[in-house]
Amino acid sequence: MSGTERILSAEEAVTDYVLAQEAKDQLRFLTCGSVDDGKSTLIGRLLYDTKLIFEDQLATLEKDSRKHGTVGDEIDLALLVDGLEAEREQGITIDVAYRFFATDKRKFIVADTPGHEQYTRNMATGASTADLAVLLVDARQGLMVQTRRHAFIASLLGIRHVVLAVNKIDLVDYAKDRFDDIRTEFEQFANGFDFESLVAIPMSARFGDNVTVKSDRMPWYDGPALLEHLEAVEVGEHELDAPFRFPVQWVNRPNLDFRGYSGTIASGRVSVGDELVVAGPAKTSRVARIIAPEGNVSEARAGEAVTLTLADEIDISRGDLLASPADRPDVADQMAAHVIWMADEPMLPGRSYLLKIGAKTVTATVTEIKHKINVNTFEHMAGKTLDLNEIAFCNLATAAPVAFDPYEVNKATGSFILIDRLTNATVGAGLVWFALRRATNIHWQALDIDRQARADKLGQTPAVLWFTGLSGSGKSTIASIVEKKLHLEGRHTYTLDGDNVRHGLNKDLGFTDADRVENIRRVGEVARLMTDAGLITLVSFISPFRSERQMARELMGDGEFIEIFVDTPIEECKTRDPKGLYAKAERGEIKNFTGIDSPYEAPEYPEIHLNNVGRDPEDVADEVIGYLKDKGMIG
Repeated sequence: MSGTERILSAEEAVTDYVLAQEAKDQLRFLTCGSVDDGKSTLIGRLLYDTKLIFEDQLATLEKDSRKHGTVGDEIDLALLVDGLEAEREQGITIDVAYRFFATDKRKFIVADTPGHEQYTRNMATGASTADLAVLLVDARQGLMVQTRRHAFIASLLGIRHVVLAVNKIDLVDYAKDRFDDIRTEFEQFANGFDFESLVAIPMSARFGDNVTVKSDRMPWYDGPALLEHLEAVEVGEHELDAPFRFPVQWVNRPNLDFRGYSGTIASGRVSVGDELVVAGPAKTSRVARIIAPEGNVSEARAGEAVTLTLADEIDISRGDLLASPADRPDVADQMAAHVIWMADEPMLPGRSYLLKIGAKTVTATVTEIKHKINVNTFEHMAGKTLDLNEIAFCNLATAAPVAFDPYEVNKATGSFILIDRLTNATVGAGLVWFALRRATNIHWQALDIDRQARADKLGQTPAVLWFTGLSGSGKSTIASIVEKKLHLEGRHTYTLDGDNVRHGLNKDLGFTDADRVENIRRVGEVARLMTDAGLITLVSFISPFRSERQMARELMGDGEFIEIFVDTPIEECKTRDPKGLYAKAERGEIKNFTGIDSPYEAPEYPEIHLNNVGRDPEDVADEVIGYLKDKGMIG
């Protein structure tokens, strides 16, 4: 054979190998369970036994095992996955670690998820894209609280295949009775879950028993080894069977002659000539071209990133959802959903968050927590807030209608995240269960007399003067003086005071964080109605949270919301306290008192910053009047 023939033969072999790899189907799975059940060790064993560790990695592993290992002089396979220094020092997994490996039969992406309760949110992240869950149990400990929690979350997130890996079986002398007890207990526990398959395997990840090959130490076990099962389990291509869904991520307009809509197909298939509908507006057209990375193609399928062009000019924007007209998604501004809370700060109904579903982002609020779920007993519990790692079934309302499918029908278009509007941090994950349609017959009624007509009649510019500060800061006193001065100038005003409103509109609310949020939400809505009436509205509330003050600001028109921070140190407020409320709060007689056991988030960029220490209230009020005159809001 000539040198050229040998080169061609080598190139053909490489090409054949690449094509063979591309032809393999792929299984995404995660390992989960309680802390120290051996998840990282199991993945390390899979990589080690399938000979997918390079020599330099093995050398580093041997070195790290001497420094961080927990198995004496042996190689600690868990260190292959526990990449974070904090994890290696503590011997636990904190973040989600993803690893890729392949066998002759299948490709795999495995997520090693944390076991500690405080990292449950990381486990949910790993489970959101998995087809199968390997749930590890320490044979000595049996089912733990976190085992049950992870099983429930896996079921909730739509994982239909589960392997119960009873690990460390070597530490109970490979006892069949112990394995049978754990398997029976779990099967009874998971009886109500919608798992398509549940396989229990006794194993020792440390020594490789029943991981990649059957073990001779357990002749009583006649089931498959873990890898054998992973290679054989049938995972249907649900995304291909589902109706066509295409979230528009980008409107591609390089020139006047081309308009394309780019994104990744969430589910289904599409071909040139297919009719599509824009969910919501319900405008239809046909696919003119499908442009893939390699050029024009006649069809595309779920998971592929493409650009679509349409035969007709239709108003389509980023965040819109293109769908099959024969099977359309729901479009609503209210929905019921399971929410997994992922933030240290609690979720408060009534607080405004950003909801991102597909490529669309809208403001949203949780209008009601229907019930929280005890993940150990599945009991439905009442609750006003949602804390870190808690799960609840909630009603949500969005500022604009969004298109979605129930999560059990389509994961891609039925899942969303909640984002904190101030920090931009992801604080929750949601799974849509169904649309709420009870408000679809309610529409905004256009009125002949609008806010501008009312303001012109009164001869003034409507505004909200929002006074915020600690109890005893002097905000109510200053607001009262400002209103008197405006009244003397012939202005039409009204004051909403925190104490006064709690005698009527908000008398059903207490002083928990959730009640404080609802308190300000209601007051913000009333203040908006008063600006619609053309009034200058003075609001005097502690309003301790920036998020709710921002929500109130966004209810108003441009320039209408004026935040006034009455800045008085808490020690000064205590000396002014005639009712002794601070003293009672410090003795524990009053709960949730702002500044003592409930936080106050001072404004960062108020329109007016008032220093109210050692000054005459009249002079302080004149600062507010001066600001209004400088801005041309009063003469």
